[in-house]
Parts: sequence; structure tokens; C-alpha cells
Amino acid sequence: MKLGICLPHYGRPIEVPRMLDVARHAEVQGLDSIWVTDHVVVPNDANLIYREDMLDPLAVLPWLAGVTSRIALGTSVVILPYRSPIPVAKLLASVDVLSGGRLLVGAAIGWLEGEFEALGVPFKERVSRSEEALELFRTLWTQEHPKLETRRHRLADVTVSPMPLQKPRPPIYVGGGWHATSQTVEQLRQGVETVRRFWKEVGRSGEPAVSLRIPILIEGVHRPAVDMSFLRGRHVIGGSPAQIVEELRGFRDAGCEHIALEVSYSTYPTILETIDVIAERLRPAVAD
Repeated sequence: MKLGICLPHYGRPIEVPRMLDVARHAEVQGLDSIWVTDHVVVPNDANLIYREDMLDPLAVLPWLAGVTSRIALGTSVVILPYRSPIPVAKLLASVDVLSGGRLLVGAAIGWLEGEFEALGVPFKERVSRSEEALELFRTLWTQEHPKLETRRHRLADVTVSPMPLQKPRPPIYVGGGWHATSQTVEQLRQGVETVRRFWKEVGRSGEPAVSLRIPILIEGVHRPAVDMSFLRGRHVIGGSPAQIVEELRGFRDAGCEHIALEVSYSTYPTILETIDVIAERLRPAVAD
């Protein structure tokens, strides 16, 4: 199982040098991935860490491609209905090229209704818009001269450039797989069983790729940097390193292949210490 972190580009004053330290430290310590998070605007009454000081993930991704050289770069997640899918497909393909083929695409339909309202996107259309976006992504990333007509877009007599470096395309953790959030081991196990059943029912070959995003609070290391009520109702991985290893192994045994550990609730010094523990004590214990 692979382990990465979610970059803290939200929830605190923007300090680019410190974000750079986090990204480079994660790479130097041998973690597998860095993930960015997507919200455009957040209603004031939403008790979320993403409400303030949030850099746009589609701006952070190219920056990450330039300041790292090995570590995979993921979206956890890009919310598909918020943006026109064709420019987003081009931007993500460009990141894959600029990073040397390191892009992981986590995608979702979104859930924060007030955000949809502010963006002028009908909340009831989020599923159809997301399905359309995924169809466009797959087509634009695999066909240089695509011909495709969807409900809202028509591709004909056009050339797609650039094409992603990864072939046949960058991995997508939705529809073609699953990117869960803050679940217990048992919840994930049940979800994996359901996804695998649906996968077989539609006649797909192979197995779905399963990933998880979840906060991590290491006992004796974590120091709060934000209002911890933001975590109310969310399952977190916490306790001693030994306890965390046990839970991570449970996720691995349930079918999870990649975990994005959210470190954003801790102070910057704590984040660097957390990366050290992940690299030196957790990752070796769960690596395949």
C-alpha cells in the first residue's frame, strides 16, 4: 500500500515557503504522493477547514510539478461540475507532461449545495455533469483527433494537445475506481465489496483501484493549528504509531491501495515531524 499526504494549501495563512518545505520534505523522505484539494468558494456558515485561505488546486498542481521531481501528484478531489471539463482536461494533461507522468486524478460530484449556488451550477445536475466530464477526460486523453458529442459539448475536427505522458491515460479514482473519505476500516471494506459487485455487474475486467483520504493525528506529535471542531463527525487515524500501523494494515487488507493522509490540522513543525513518522515507521510497515 502507498502512503502520501494532502498539501496544506488551505485553512491557515498562506505561507508559500512552508508549503514548499512540506512538499520537498515529503519527497525527500520517500513518500508516494502529494494531493491537492478542491473548493472554489465556501459559505460562511459551513464549518470546514477549507473555508479560508485556500489556494486553487489547479494552480497548485503545476507549481508542485515544478518544485518536485519524483513524487506522484494527486487531486483529492477535483470537483467535476464546478468547471468546464475541456479546459480542465487540458490543464491536467499539461500537469502530467510537466511532471513527467506523475498525475493521479481523484474526482467527485461535489456535495456543498451553497457552493453550487454561488457558482451558478444547478445542484441537481452534478451527477450528469460529472459523468459527462469523465467521458470527455477519457476521450481527450486517449484520442488526438476525437469525435464525441455529449449533452453540452461537441468535439469534431479538432486536435488535442498535449496528450498525457501516462498511457493509456492518467489513473482516475472515480467510476474507474474509488476514492473514499474518512472511513473506518469496516466502512471501507463494505464499500469495496459494493464497488466490486457493481464493477462485475457492468462487465468490467480487472479490479477497481481503491484509495482513501483521511486525517492523521499522531499521539505525542500532533499540535493543533486550527479549530479541531472542523473534524467533528469525521473518522481520523490517530493514536500511537503502532496503533496507526494496525489500522493502516486493516485498510490494506480491505483492499485499499493508496492513502492520502491529511496533515493540515497540525502546525507546520508538526507536519514535518508527521512526515518523518509516516516515512520511517508507518510506510515500511504497510508497504507491499
